[in-house]
Amino acid sequence: MSFAGTVKEELFKHIGMSRHCMIAELGALVSFGGADIYSGGEDKAVFELDNELVARKCFTLLKKTFNISESKDGNAKYRGGSVFEINDRDEIRKLRQALSSEVLLQRSCCMRAYLRGAFLAAGSVSDPNKSYHFEIVCRNSGQVSVLLDILKSFDIKAGTIIRKNHPVVYIKEGSMIVEALNVMEAHVALMDFENSRILKEMRNSLNRRVNCETANIGKTVTAAVKQTEDIKAVMGTPRYRSLPDGIKQIAELRLKYPDASLKELGQMCDPPIGKSGVNHRLRKLAAFVEKEEV
Repeated sequence: MSFAGTVKEELFKHIGMSRHCMIAELGALVSFGGADIYSGGEDKAVFELDNELVARKCFTLLKKTFNISESKDGNAKYRGGSVFEINDRDEIRKLRQALSSEVLLQRSCCMRAYLRGAFLAAGSVSDPNKSYHFEIVCRNSGQVSVLLDILKSFDIKAGTIIRKNHPVVYIKEGSMIVEALNVMEAHVALMDFENSRILKEMRNSLNRRVNCETANIGKTVTAAVKQTEDIKAVMGTPRYRSLPDGIKQIAELRLKYPDASLKELGQMCDPPIGKSGVNHRLRKLAAFVEKEEV
């Protein structure tokens, strides 16, 4: 199963504690799930959604929030697949009123539930081992505004694009995706995402460090090779013998130990000197070589 499928499976099993939260999630499922509601007369409504998972969650929430039962003599029936029906005029009226209520998203907990329903119906998130991408496909600009307002209320930065004539709300930053999973209360998926993100960042950090150290080693080796070649070229010249003993000492040590670091060369000097002292003598030697035009 994909990571997005794992997240949706967790969200499908999550049921809010309060009736108002369940209605908020139901509203998002119906809105983002592409629900077509066919009237079978005043006493019947048939709901057809885009996929079975969304329809099953809607039906579960309906049974928990309205006077709807699925028994033999009940007023609702799950037809299977993505279709269910309600056969009660009063409950249909109550449902329509609840889903169009202006107080649907006034509570923070209801915003969490609404985002959960929107993602379950029309969302996707990439495998964190590959990339960071979270999105919810909207059907109109109104849905975009609602989602952006909800995400902003939780300090989550999101962007929008148009794809195949549909607006899409997306999140690209790993830490923001973690926050979105937390808001939706997908806590198991959140931990899996965080673990993958931490390992990925550690791996990237290690690779950067190795690359940096490799580059530094390459520079050190290149410099040492040039120093060795220059020293060999000028050692036999009369002016070389007139150089200060300290510079000649570091030149001889560099020839003898071409792979040694500046620190190691300094420790071999008599008396020992630091890296800055070694570097100073090597610069003096380089200046001498340049004057000799070797």
